[in-house]
Amino acid sequence: MATKQKTLHDAFYETLKDVYYAEKQSVRALKKSAKAAEHEELRQAFETHAEESAGQVERLQQVFEIIGKPSRAKTCEAMQGLTSEMEEDLEDFEDSPAADAVLAACAQAVEHYEIARYGTLKTWASQLGYADAAKLLDETLQEEKKTDQLLTQIAERLNVEGSEPAGGAEGKGRRKAS
Repeated sequence: MATKQKTLHDAFYETLKDVYYAEKQSVRALKKSAKAAEHEELRQAFETHAEESAGQVERLQQVFEIIGKPSRAKTCEAMQGLTSEMEEDLEDFEDSPAADAVLAACAQAVEHYEIARYGTLKTWASQLGYADAAKLLDETLQEEKKTDQLLTQIAERLNVEGSEPAGGAEGKGRRKAS
C-alpha cells in the first residue's frame, strides 16, 4: 500500500505543533531563569519575556484555528535539549560570578531556536496562503528578535562582570535555583 506523500501543509502543521510545545516549555524555563538570576535587569528581562511568551502561546492557538487544525503540542526534542542544558548549567555555575552570563547564554540559545522556527513558519504560512497566520507569526518573530537583542546587551555587561574570579570585587553568594 502506497503511503501518502507529505506536503508543505503537513510540514507546516508538524512544525507548528513542535513550536507550540517549545513555547510552552519556554514559559516554564523563563520563570525558572527569572528566579535564578541575580542581575536585576536579567531577571526583569526573563519575567517580561515569560509574560510575552504566554501571549505567543495564545497567538499559536489562533494560527491553529486559522488553518482549521486542533491545537496540539508535539514533543520538541530541541527544546528539551536546550532546557536540559540550562538545568545542567544552572547547577554547574550556581555559585559562580559567571552564573548570570551563562544563564543569559542559555536563554539566547532558546531565542535563536525560536527565531529560526518562527521565520520558517512565517514563510510557509505566506506560501500556503495563510496571510493572517503569517502576520501572527511575524509578530512573534519580531518579539523574539527584540528579546534576543536585549539579552545580547545584558550579556555584554554580564560577561564583563562574570569574568572576575570568585571572591573578587563581586564576591557575593548566589541563590540556588529552585
